[in-house]
Amino acid sequence: MDTTFTPDTLAETVPARPLTPLNRLSAMPTRNKMALGIAAALLAAIVAVGLIWSRQTDWKVLYASLNDRDGGAVIAALTQMNVPHKFTEGGGAILVPAEHVHNVRLKLASQGLPKGGTVGFELMENQKFGTTQFQERLNFQRGLEGELARSIMALSAVQAARVHLALPNQTAFLREQQKPSASVMLTLFGGRTLDRAQIAGIVHLVASSVPDLQPRGVSVIDQTGNLLSQAPGDVPNGLNELQMQHVRQTEQSLSSRILAIVEPIVGTENVKAQVTADVDFTQSESTAELYTPNQGAAPAAVRSQTLSETPTGSGAAAAGVPGALANQPPATPTSPVNGAPQALSAGGTGSAASGVKRDALTNYEVDKTVKVVRNATGTVRRLNVAVIINHATKVGADGKAVTQALTAPQMEQINTLVREAIGFNKERGDSVNVINAPFTSTQPKAEPELPWWRQPQNIEMAKNFAPWLAMPLVALIIIFGLVRPAIKASRDKPLPTRLLETSIQDAIDLPNPDGTPSTEGLPGMPSVPLLASAAQHRAAQLDSIRALVKQNPATVANVVRSWITQPTAS
Repeated sequence: MDTTFTPDTLAETVPARPLTPLNRLSAMPTRNKMALGIAAALLAAIVAVGLIWSRQTDWKVLYASLNDRDGGAVIAALTQMNVPHKFTEGGGAILVPAEHVHNVRLKLASQGLPKGGTVGFELMENQKFGTTQFQERLNFQRGLEGELARSIMALSAVQAARVHLALPNQTAFLREQQKPSASVMLTLFGGRTLDRAQIAGIVHLVASSVPDLQPRGVSVIDQTGNLLSQAPGDVPNGLNELQMQHVRQTEQSLSSRILAIVEPIVGTENVKAQVTADVDFTQSESTAELYTPNQGAAPAAVRSQTLSETPTGSGAAAAGVPGALANQPPATPTSPVNGAPQALSAGGTGSAASGVKRDALTNYEVDKTVKVVRNATGTVRRLNVAVIINHATKVGADGKAVTQALTAPQMEQINTLVREAIGFNKERGDSVNVINAPFTSTQPKAEPELPWWRQPQNIEMAKNFAPWLAMPLVALIIIFGLVRPAIKASRDKPLPTRLLETSIQDAIDLPNPDGTPSTEGLPGMPSVPLLASAAQHRAAQLDSIRALVKQNPATVANVVRSWITQPTAS
């Protein structure tokens, strides 16, 4: 039975010899070798980028918003400690590796850095020998100013602070001592403000730290020169902050009352109310003294009474016979308090006209009433109220919502409720206007929800994880796109190069046709039965070689190249 020699039977019958990786690499075509080289370079680059990315330093802020003096001192200390550091754009902050932040801060704090641009009581620690009393007092004042500035800068809204103290000399030779005073300049962070309670806290902090310093002697200004502190009773604009706050609270309270009583009738968000209150903060005091007259039938109270009587008139001349009777004094006259005057006689011999002068003084208790009237401050002088009510919404016959104005009785009821809620007083000129009008929708249009790939949080997450996901993905693309095809091409060779070269050489050196050749004994060729003639055998061999050339053109090219480069035997 004749068998035709084909490349398939040749590949199946000839056992493949094991090849080393170096031989396989050398047997690859140039294109595959270039692909493997590019793939190896790309993989090496990905590994290097991954190592650099993983070992990239994580910088954290050590200090921010330092002045030039403190910044230079901190940089010098970091350089001395061999700690890597860098600056942000504009030099606003000093950055160090994240693992060194806390350690470096503790070491710098032990050196007193940063000083914060102000010095405190540490000035008193370096007193030199021979310091005068004036220098000691000046250093104490500087230290006190620095400590107060540090305390004020602890507030979250204060970026920097400067304190100036005016401390007069205390002496016993002056009758009136001058009181100390203080000035505080604040530099606030952008967009930050201080409320009245915080400003009052700063004022009392400074006043409580200096002996004999009153809060009215402390002035606080900001970086723009605006006066933040005000003395009690100093109202430059007519109303101080407390009074304005009282007016706002009054107006808000009245507005809340209107909404609370009208919203249950017309519905939520269907009524708007504004109240303007004219509040009188005038302080007045009056004193009156009232006396009740002691007239009429009302009994009068006698405080004291004085009565005095003095006899008046000329006495009788001496007459009669001189002797003992004439020389005796006259008898004591008797005269009632209220009665007609009586004649006095002396010795019964003569009489003369006489009278009595009476003086009576009576003091009565006088009624005195002292009345002091102090008018209350913060009284409401006038109220102006404006209320607008939305049209009522009803469902029509077609099922659609329609708006309809309120009726006159409904408006009258609402007007009455509003008047009672605010305590309407016609005598003081209160005004209330209630209007019914349709509202215009003020609700903003709902923005379409962003897709998940455009949401900011997802974009930020993708930026963080993109490098770690991109590097393995690129490595897989290189492996499956370049390395795997090249290795697969090297493994799919049917015969080794040397075996194919022997088969081709045997086909070329075939004996003459009139012999009976056989493939047995030919190196690299299987044992097959003899063909009918040598020509047929040669044709079969050529067909097999052509098939091998079609399947492995690169290998055949290498065989031919090796024949050409072989030296010829002399």
